[in-house]
Amino acid sequence: MEATAKLRSVRITPQKARRVVNLIRGKSAEEALALMKFAPQAAAEPVNKLIASAVANARVKADAANVRFDEGDLIISAAFVDEGATMKRFMPRAQGRSAQILKRTSHITVVVSTPDEIIAKASAQKARNK
Repeated sequence: MEATAKLRSVRITPQKARRVVNLIRGKSAEEALALMKFAPQAAAEPVNKLIASAVANARVKADAANVRFDEGDLIISAAFVDEGATMKRFMPRAQGRSAQILKRTSHITVVVSTPDEIIAKASAQKARNK
């Protein structure tokens, strides 16, 4: 069962969010939630909520398909951060000038799936490349 969760226009710079997202990529969902709970970075809180949302989405998909669901089986198969809209602000400087301030936003995406699904995707891609 593969499920996706997206968080758009978060007021965290993509560079700072990527540092946090790189910690969880490839880990189990439970381990990633534990990591985010104790990570000191500000981006850890929204990423923690996003992982929990992806797990809940997987549970809903499994219930709809009438498939057995175990939260411990889920692995974060993909997690990435894209750049969102940039808010432009100006700050007064000396002699009547102004300096531009860029307030960056991020779009964060987390995909969780079961290990057998990851293996099936890898073998399908291998067959396609031959």
